[in-house]
Amino acid sequence: MVLPSSTSCSTSSPTNPSIFPTTSNYNEPSQPPPSFAPPFPTHHMITRSKNDIFKPKAYLISTTPTSVPETLQPSHWKQAMTDEYLAHLRNNTWDLVPPPTDRKLIGCKWVFKVKENPDGTINKYEARLVAKGFHQIVGFDFNETFSPVVKPTTIRIVLTIALNLQWKVRQLDVNNAFLNGDLHEDIFMHQPQGFIDLVNPNYVCKLNKSLYGLKQAPRA
Repeated sequence: MVLPSSTSCSTSSPTNPSIFPTTSNYNEPSQPPPSFAPPFPTHHMITRSKNDIFKPKAYLISTTPTSVPETLQPSHWKQAMTDEYLAHLRNNTWDLVPPPTDRKLIGCKWVFKVKENPDGTINKYEARLVAKGFHQIVGFDFNETFSPVVKPTTIRIVLTIALNLQWKVRQLDVNNAFLNGDLHEDIFMHQPQGFIDLVNPNYVCKLNKSLYGLKQAPRA
């Protein structure tokens, strides 16, 4: 009687590692990194609203007009225009003459501005008559257009002398500063809007002195 050998009845162990992984190939799932709380800010942000700081609401503000019809209702703008016009008459800025036939007329316009104090309150209403210098022709209505400007060195020298001699120094503002310069060219301008002469409405202004907006105004 022949008995089967032990090798014939024994089962062979699997050798495929992909089906039965060993403990040496097994990787445990990665753990999430520990979370850290953000550092507490040492400098707190302070805003105006947190300190009950609010800008006052402006329910009524003064607007600057851009044309003459807008100035007819408020009396302060009309008064500012009248003051500017009377200043030109006192300084003999122009003469009313018949319109020339061989010269080109230049226009003019009113420029308005509200001057304020340092605290924001209104100081005064200012109206300025400006000539439309872009209508002028080079070599015919003007030649030189340079503007004399003081050098900073001159200002420092004057202040140094005043300091050494203990002089009092004051700053002055000249109204209508450009009107102090005489013109050497013949320039004719339309009459300003709102102040047309009733006797001679067709006449024009022959400028005797420089006016804001002219090409040669800084030189004069």
